[in-house]
Amino acid sequence: MHRDSTGESVATASVRTTHWDNDAQVIETSHLRSQGYGLCPGARPDFMPLARSEMSSLLEQNHLLHAHALPAMETLYQQIINTHNMVLLTDAQGIILHSLGDADFVEKANRVALALGVGWSEDRMGTNAIGTAIAEQAPSLVHADQHYLASNHFLTCSAAPITDHQGKVVGVLDVSGDRRSYHKHTMALVRMSALMIENQLFAAMFEHAIVLRFHARPEFIGTLMEGIVAFSQGGRFLAANRNGLFQLGLSYPALQTHTFSSLFGLPISALFDHYRTAAPGLLDLCMHNGVRVRGRAALRLSSGVHALTPPGEPAVPAQAPSRPRRLSGLRYLNTGDPQLEKVIDKVNRVLGRDIPILIMGETGTGKELLAQAIHNDSPRAMGPFVAVNCASIPESLIESELFGYEEGAFTGARKKGASGKILQANGGTLFLDEIGDMPVSLQAHLLRVLQERMVTPLGSGKSIAVNVELICATNHNLRERIAQGLFREDLYYRLNGLVVKLPPLRERTDLETVVKKILSTESDGGPYTVSDEVLRLFRRHKWPGNFRQLTNLLRTAVIMAGEEHEIELRHMPDDFLDDIDAMTELPVTDPAQMVASGANLEAMELSVITKSLEANGGNVSATARALGVSRNTIYRKLPHLK
Repeated sequence: MHRDSTGESVATASVRTTHWDNDAQVIETSHLRSQGYGLCPGARPDFMPLARSEMSSLLEQNHLLHAHALPAMETLYQQIINTHNMVLLTDAQGIILHSLGDADFVEKANRVALALGVGWSEDRMGTNAIGTAIAEQAPSLVHADQHYLASNHFLTCSAAPITDHQGKVVGVLDVSGDRRSYHKHTMALVRMSALMIENQLFAAMFEHAIVLRFHARPEFIGTLMEGIVAFSQGGRFLAANRNGLFQLGLSYPALQTHTFSSLFGLPISALFDHYRTAAPGLLDLCMHNGVRVRGRAALRLSSGVHALTPPGEPAVPAQAPSRPRRLSGLRYLNTGDPQLEKVIDKVNRVLGRDIPILIMGETGTGKELLAQAIHNDSPRAMGPFVAVNCASIPESLIESELFGYEEGAFTGARKKGASGKILQANGGTLFLDEIGDMPVSLQAHLLRVLQERMVTPLGSGKSIAVNVELICATNHNLRERIAQGLFREDLYYRLNGLVVKLPPLRERTDLETVVKKILSTESDGGPYTVSDEVLRLFRRHKWPGNFRQLTNLLRTAVIMAGEEHEIELRHMPDDFLDDIDAMTELPVTDPAQMVASGANLEAMELSVITKSLEANGGNVSATARALGVSRNTIYRKLPHLK
């Protein structure tokens, strides 16, 4: 009787597979393909790996896939460790790029060429999970004697293709192990991890676009269940992830004719308006098919590389660069303000030293931008950057969001469980924004994770090793929170390895440079400038929303200016000009004399407006520009002009 490499008979292996519920037609079709390639079931596998120089070249070609897959592979491996399995990553042709595995099983795997540089396409290895996943362009599970080559009958393999934003297979993620270690949940873990990698690749490709994350259930936003869609600055559709395509219910070619407005029933200008507010909540959107969803958009900055498609131009995504772009690095953030320069100098001294960083500052001062820059300049730049806003997640969900959960951990838990944000950040950086708002009940749990570097998902008795760089941010005075019993003192001292404070925009000396920098990233059809008059208004403004407010204001102004390329007062939104009015009164020749004489302020204002109108030939817009107020203010003071 024929025996496989483990010494068990093929007949015994066949008995062991009778429980397996697989698509027999897929296996049969794959076996027919294998026969067509001229393969013999009893043949030895092709052991010929790539030469070292060829392997180095292949890794270079697939460096984006490799970089974004590694953290997911490490997380996946921690979930199956000590089960006689290994995690494998291949390129689009099935050549193994990277592997992680139990030492005892890796030795067996090497006997059948399950090793770096070896190709596992069907034409070389016959029916196997990697090759069949590529051929079918779908997840594939091949168990024991379902493998075409008898030498592989000791294996059980679960593989899922990794696709790019156009649905093209760029690689395969696989878990292979001893057939006796088969577990029904392995395929689910592989598919979840492949989706995680796809979303990371999507974010890397469209980091300069308008990226909308959406779902009918708001608690799923920020999880693997969310749909992700990228749009150009003008609102034209660029791409969607796998879940985005599913929720939209349209094919990729069909979506090419759509815009943000046609898909979600909201003008792109309304999206900009929403994010000009100081604390924008979730968007309430109605999709083209009538389904209501909630969403969150990211209107990202770039460092001078304008990947956004201008309005009216074809929506063709830019090609991926030869290496990942190190956007928003610390040097990019240094725009000449002495306070910020000191912050950056301090941060540079601790990069890569495993020292937690706590960023203080008002809302909108750029805490997440600084955290991203720290990550991009750190040795972990190739790993994931995972941001969690502790204030925006409902208290009932934040524990499962951070730590993950097992199937059945609580009522309403997703089938098959979910990976938490901490595990998603494994090998990279975890950014906990608004840490001061984290519920006290969870702070002890977080402290334990940071000290032990182990995460235990809800409902699980198994702890998983995790390695993350920690950056936190808050707009609270944490010492005051400690005194109020709202923040644990021991957690505070665990977080404040280095504490830096970002100055508010009104205290910075580099406003003009900042405006130019933002405009260089937001202008897609040539350089934009602001008039001296507008710049004077910017210097008078208190900027309660700081950089978030300024960025959204300039983004809208660029669209309003269009081809004019100089942003003037008439391109400013009325609410901004009304804010200026509220902060400073209309100019008069001698305010001190006016107060001393007891003159009527309103009469003085009317006099100034009337004289300015006469000087500008009755032109309300010109008068408003001259006085530094909005047209609404003029009409409010002189209603007869309407």
